Order: sequence, then C-alpha cells, then structure tokens
Amino acid sequence: MSALYGTYARSELAFERGEGVRLFAQDGTEYLDFHSGIAVNALGHADPHIVTAIKSAAEKVWHTSNTFTIPEQEKLASRLCEATFADAVFFTNSGTEAIECAIKTARRHFYAKGEADRYEIIAFNGSFHGRTMGAIAAGGNPGYLEGFGPPLEGFKHLAPGDLDAVKAAIGPQSCAILIEPVQGEGGVTAMTPEFMQGLRRLCDEHGMLLILDEVQCGYGRTGMFFAHEWSGITPDIMAVAKGIGAGFPLGACLATAEVAAAMVPGTHGSTYGGNPLACAVGNAVLDRILAPGFIESVNNAGQSLHWHLRQLAQRFPHHITEVRGKGLLAGIKIKPPVKDFVVRLRDDHHLLAIGAGDNVLRLLPPLIISEDDIKQAIEKLAEAFTAIDREADGTIAAD
Repeated sequence: MSALYGTYARSELAFERGEGVRLFAQDGTEYLDFHSGIAVNALGHADPHIVTAIKSAAEKVWHTSNTFTIPEQEKLASRLCEATFADAVFFTNSGTEAIECAIKTARRHFYAKGEADRYEIIAFNGSFHGRTMGAIAAGGNPGYLEGFGPPLEGFKHLAPGDLDAVKAAIGPQSCAILIEPVQGEGGVTAMTPEFMQGLRRLCDEHGMLLILDEVQCGYGRTGMFFAHEWSGITPDIMAVAKGIGAGFPLGACLATAEVAAAMVPGTHGSTYGGNPLACAVGNAVLDRILAPGFIESVNNAGQSLHWHLRQLAQRFPHHITEVRGKGLLAGIKIKPPVKDFVVRLRDDHHLLAIGAGDNVLRLLPPLIISEDDIKQAIEKLAEAFTAIDREADGTIAAD
C-alpha cells in the first residue's frame, strides 16, 4: 500500500527516462508524449541546453533567501519584462501560487489607492486556476470547492463569451476580471479575440484590472509567446508557470509598474520562489523559447496538428464532434468516455494524452514536436477509434 495521499488516480505505469517527445517505461516500452506533464515539458525530455544549465547551477548555489539579491532571478525578470507588457515580476514555485499573487496584487492595488472596498473579481465558468483556497474560489468549480468549508468571498462567475453579462456584473466593488485566454482543464475552449478585446475595453472604462491566467496557454504553446497576443491586447497582471520551467518547479506573476507598486515589503513572499537553481533553469528555457524561429515553428506545428485533427474528425464523425483549442493546446470533443479513451490510448497505442471537461481529449505535445510525430499521433488516434468500431461490430473481442 502506498504511503502517499490518495489524491491522484494513479496508473501503475512508471517512466525511467525521456528523450525529446518520447518517454520510456521501466520495461523499455516507448510512449509518444502528448501529455507533457500537463503542458509543462515545453522542450520535451532531457533537452541538452536545460540539462547543461541544471548541472552548472547545481555546482554553484542552489538556494538563498529572497532577503538577498539573486542575480539569475534579476536576469530572468528583466528578460521577461523586455519580452512582455510587464514592468515587474514576482517568482513562485507553481501556477496556483502565481494566481494567488495575482489576486493579492489586484486587491492590494485598490487598497493602496484608498479603495479597499474594491476587491471583487469577475471570473468565468469552466476555468481552472489551481488548487489553493484562493485559486479554487476563483475557479468556482463546485467539485473542487466541496468539503473545504466556505469558499473565499469576492468572486463572481459568468459564462465566457457574453460581454453584456460581464458589463451587467460590474459593480462598485469590482476590481478585476480574471480569465484564461484558452481554458485547458475546463474543456480546451479558446476565447475569441473580440471577447478578449471587449474585456480589455470594459476594464479600461471602469478602472478595473485585467488579470490573465496563462499558466497553461502561455510560453509559446498557442504559437505566440503568450496567448493574449492573438487578440492584440495586454493585461495588467498575468500568471505564468508550467512551460516557464520546462519541468522544473517555477512560476511567475507579471504586472505593470503602477499595479506592482502596491506590493511593498511585507505584503507577499515565498521561501523557494525564484531561487538561484530555478531561475538558472528559467533563463535556459527562455534562451530556447525566444530563439529566432522557435515560436514560429510552434505556430506551424499547431496549425498542422489542428489540420490533421479536422481530417480525423471527418473520418470519425461518429466519435469526434468538435475540434477545439489553439496551437499546441488542442482538444477534440469525443463521444466515448474520455477517461476510458485516455487509458485505451496509453495501454493499447502507447500515446499519452489527458482528459478535460466536457468529455474533451486534450493534446499537449512538447513544443518541439515534428510533423512526423504529429502524423504518428493521429495514426494512433485513428487506430483507437477503429478498434472501438470493430469491438462494436463484434469483429474482435472487447477488452
């Protein structure tokens, strides 16, 4: 019996090593990874540049308190600000911590302005912002809130896509709007540019802040450095994680100078956030992500993946009802139960994928995916759907 908490429905499958877009089990079986540790392994497995950076940093300083200057942290923050809307960065260990920082930053901004009553945040159904008490309150999913007492107050939840509903929900206590430009966990739903532009406009009109959760959809995954770039807007605050460390625990909250100014000494902190080892990895990841042509190649791969998925949907319209997402955050809404289909793909076809809300199969390959890898994944999906059809016809024995 495992000594671990029973919070995960774990498979017994364990991996020994990874190489590029493939993982290898302890028995040597090869798996094509369209899971990426839930969009974390942006550069695949054992990327040489990242491995070298970790080895080099590990021989120097692993950790110091944030009461000291950390050169690698200063460097990474400067590079992120140079490449984005932001003027200031707070480093965390995870996405949920980045969201916590974003919520606190927004509320503290209005407190510092003498508007302490403005603490309410408008969020959206189908969102997922993490597992801390603040993050599950922001997400509003009843299944994640159940059993943990009264949820943190100060959040309104609306259906995404309805600007009139958002406008009607704005009141004297409203301080911010929080949204994922592409929802991952909730069903791989991409917000339209018009909706994102409308949210930015409403924030400007009402003196509110726009907070973007780009934990899953950021860092090149949609074919832009950050997904909001497709809408031609900028946020006031943005939460980032997953791809930023490409497998090493790292997250960040980015903000404009005006908004970040309220976060003075004593208002927030992190023991491990932004330590030397984590930021050395973060800088190495950024080297690769911002290298000339890299994000363009991701965009091309994303377009190819979606084209192949649409072709697959035409072949299996009785199994696939919709293709969703943006870039390499792709999803297909399917009729077979997605939990069972994920297991079938893993056990019978050695393709790793993950489910999402609304019975959507989520496909999150490393950003280094090739055209041949995409074709191989599509072939495995086709084989899985074909096997279901044969079982239904009774031509082969069901599992």
